[in-house]
Amino acid sequence: MANIEKELNPVDFITIGTVGPKGQRVFHLQAGKIDDIVSLTIEKEQAFALGEAIRELLDDLDRRFPSPEGRTTADLSRMNMDLREPIEPMFRVAQMGLGYDEDRDLVVLVAQELLIIDEDDEPGEIEPSVVRLWCSRKQMAALSAHALQTVQAGRPDPKLNGRIVYYWT
Repeated sequence: MANIEKELNPVDFITIGTVGPKGQRVFHLQAGKIDDIVSLTIEKEQAFALGEAIRELLDDLDRRFPSPEGRTTADLSRMNMDLREPIEPMFRVAQMGLGYDEDRDLVVLVAQELLIIDEDDEPGEIEPSVVRLWCSRKQMAALSAHALQTVQAGRPDPKLNGRIVYYWT
C-alpha cells in the first residue's frame, strides 16, 4: 500500500469497537468527519493502553490547563460509541501517540501503520501511512472510558485466549 497521510481536524466522532465473537474479536479505532470515515485495526492491548494513556493525559491537562467546564468527563449513555459502516480498515496500527494543541484546546491522536517488510525491500524505501485525528477533551474522555469498557467486555480471563483448558476432578 502506498504511503497515505490523512488528517481529520477536528473529528465529529471517535470510537473503538469490535467485530466478531468473544475470543475472535477484531478491534477497530474509528473516527469520522462528515462523510469521511477512517477505520484502523488495532490490538486489544493497544485499545487498553490507549484508554489508559488518554486518561493520564486528560488528568494532566485538567491540572495544567483547567477547562472552564471543570474536570473532563464524558457521559457515555448520551453518546453513540458504535462503529459506523463501512468498517474498511485503512491499515493495522503499529504505534500511536498523543499530543495537545493548547491554542485550540484539542488533543491529537496519531496512528502509524504497521509495515511488513519483505526481504527484497530496501530499508527506508517504504514509509508507513499516518493518520492524525484531532479531538476535543470530551471526545477523548469518552474514547478512553469506552476503550476500557470494550476491552473488559471480552472473556473473563484473557489468558484463556484460544487455549484448551483441562479440568481434573
